[in-house]
Amino acid sequence: MKRKITLKQIAKELDVSISTVSKALRNSVEISEDTRQKVQAFAKLYNYRPNNIALSLKNRKTKTIGIIIPEIVHYFFSTVITGIELVANKRGYNVIVGLSNESFDKEVINMQMLANGSIDGFILSIAKETLLQQDYHHFTETINQGMPIVMFDRVVNEIPCDKVVVDDVKGAKQAVGKLVASGCKNIAIITTKDYVSVGKLRTQGYLEALEEHKIHPKASLILKIEDKLLSDDHLDKLEKEIELLFKSNKSIDGIFAVNELYAVTAIKVARKLGLEIPKSLQVVSFTDGVLSKHSTPSLTTVSQHGQRIGEKAADLLIDRLEMDEGDEEEEEVYETVVIETDLIERESTK
Repeated sequence: MKRKITLKQIAKELDVSISTVSKALRNSVEISEDTRQKVQAFAKLYNYRPNNIALSLKNRKTKTIGIIIPEIVHYFFSTVITGIELVANKRGYNVIVGLSNESFDKEVINMQMLANGSIDGFILSIAKETLLQQDYHHFTETINQGMPIVMFDRVVNEIPCDKVVVDDVKGAKQAVGKLVASGCKNIAIITTKDYVSVGKLRTQGYLEALEEHKIHPKASLILKIEDKLLSDDHLDKLEKEIELLFKSNKSIDGIFAVNELYAVTAIKVARKLGLEIPKSLQVVSFTDGVLSKHSTPSLTTVSQHGQRIGEKAADLLIDRLEMDEGDEEEEEVYETVVIETDLIERESTK
């Protein structure tokens, strides 16, 4: 059984561009008869079948970028889109936003629809269901068909593409360090299940910070939430789980939450239980959004600089789209850009 071959591999084997292979397979008169026959024979030999996920190739520029995000209500993702649009518009590109709703199937369908002649490349943050299933075939196929991807925030190391992230471990250590410096000794974390990459990294930062400050971590102080889309049922369940955390651990004096929804919910539950903030409980979270600024008390947060992430992601993608065709034949080198986080202190800490 012959190995499955991609458009990119055919181009490499025959020492031509991806664009030439694509045109030759479609019998384009722009390509010489000799090259067309050579490409088609090679494709037939290796039983090549074009993937329908990426038909908009570099010879059919749309000057449009596809953005796939997991949810629209999250303030962080809206700031990233703002950053992408600023750079894209400045450089003559438009953007189309697709929503995965944290669903693997919707993520794949969005990419198929947009890649079918609508866009030149993708900027995306991976859906939680995709991370859980660890099925990344749609990313690999898209890249192999010559359509570049830039991942941000939630990324996977297995996919060769440009990435823009924050140092989640360092940001978490900074947050927990603030709680320790403010006198907290029993610090709980409200985080996601480990398959969500950013939650796992922030949990790692929490554990490292405790270790550095000679505080022994306790399993009872680690609450991992099965995070689904926002709904009344989910929010009620979240409140109940946080309430159980407090009632099971009366000595908690600090909370580190991996996102602002968890933090604001923790403040709501704590106040219902009669805890004063920040006098008897201090709270720090990741993501400096609208909830953080307007919660009571206002929330100390780790800022991810979403707009900066979006701007950098757009520059990386457009630079790759506008690369000279001769450069395509060289071994591709991908970049992972790390955006520094900042701790923004407000009323939820001393």
